[in-house]
Amino acid sequence: MKVNITPETIRLHRLPVRVTHWLNAVILCGMFMSGWGIYNASPLFHFTFPVKLTLGGWLGGSIAWHLAVMWALVVNGLVYLLWGVCSGHFRRDFLPLTPRSLCRDVVLALTFRLVHRPGQYNAIQKAFYLGVLLCGLLLVLSGLSIWKPVQLSGLVAIFGGFDRARYVHFFAMSGIGIFVVVHLLMVLLVPSTFLPMLTGYLRHKPQGARR
Repeated sequence: MKVNITPETIRLHRLPVRVTHWLNAVILCGMFMSGWGIYNASPLFHFTFPVKLTLGGWLGGSIAWHLAVMWALVVNGLVYLLWGVCSGHFRRDFLPLTPRSLCRDVVLALTFRLVHRPGQYNAIQKAFYLGVLLCGLLLVLSGLSIWKPVQLSGLVAIFGGFDRARYVHFFAMSGIGIFVVVHLLMVLLVPSTFLPMLTGYLRHKPQGARR
């Protein structure tokens, strides 16, 4: 017997999440490209980034862009953090997270048995989102240490000196870069997650429904 099942509408992302998400997409492009221009002027490792992928044209220009975009990142990040704490978004969506649940979901993912449930974050997603928030905090603090090493000498000391602060800044940037790549791959693998980040809602057929 044919049963007509009406898809349910699930609210996935509230407006503050969507706005800060898309602003971050633009801001991070500016941060990465200007940061690569600064890195090329004094590389930490035996490689540099293609000039076409940098922003600013020269060291002074890259620094100017980086500082300007940095403030946009800080303001956008603070708005997201304040809203996430006050609305209960962090507590509701990112917690609890335990080593046991993370190991379980990693095993399920590696064996292609991890189920994606609309509106619910699995332990891997929770770990990634909490990790990128930590990387963002390290990025800002180490960046301030590099920008004002004399005025913020106490902060520089926490990182173990100016040179080590540069390494922390680079690896924090790399961590966010890895998150972005994984995030894009997940969108490609589960394309139904893209539209809700624009509209906030997902039309979802309940599990067990038959056509």
